[in-house]
Amino acid sequence: MPDTATRQRPRPRKIPRQGRSAETVRAIVEAAARILERDGLGAFTTNAVAERAGVSIGSLYQYFPGKEALLGALIVRETSLLIAGWEDAVADADGRRALQALIAAAVDHQLRRPTLARLLDVEEARLPFDDETRRVARRLHAILLSLLTRTDLPRQPDADVAAQDVLAIIKGMVDAAGERGEQDRDALRTRVARAVHGYLENAA
Repeated sequence: MPDTATRQRPRPRKIPRQGRSAETVRAIVEAAARILERDGLGAFTTNAVAERAGVSIGSLYQYFPGKEALLGALIVRETSLLIAGWEDAVADADGRRALQALIAAAVDHQLRRPTLARLLDVEEARLPFDDETRRVARRLHAILLSLLTRTDLPRQPDADVAAQDVLAIIKGMVDAAGERGEQDRDALRTRVARAVHGYLENAA
């Protein structure tokens, strides 16, 4: 049996971009999300998803070969929202405001649908070397790196390492808060910002 370093989550068979087929896929993916939120992984079956989405099981299998591919599609959808939020944040020309907005986007992403976010965190950790997980990590790192090299933020001895560390701080704190069931967004944003700014301002 291959280990997690070589396993890959099955991909959707096809993802239509427009029209009725695209709406069907969106309905299937959202049905998967709602079942996971309400009943957890134990109730997550392709039959249950098809019924919730109002499509035949044949229609579901036309796009998704099984539960793993559905989970993969959900991870793609949710992480794409996070990436979009971070890209919007760094559009601010002021580095400190952009960093605050980036932290807020990470917190909001986790607490927007906290049950779903926690379940997908577990899924991402289960296949940590999945291509999609690598792509997301690279993009988030690149966004942070572009921000931390701005002249109005504390200069870092190694910006690449700093971006990795800040990403780990944000992800670690936000994920841990999600596991504890935290709901206070402002308090979590404040704590994460304090940790990130403390790191950046104490660079050697």
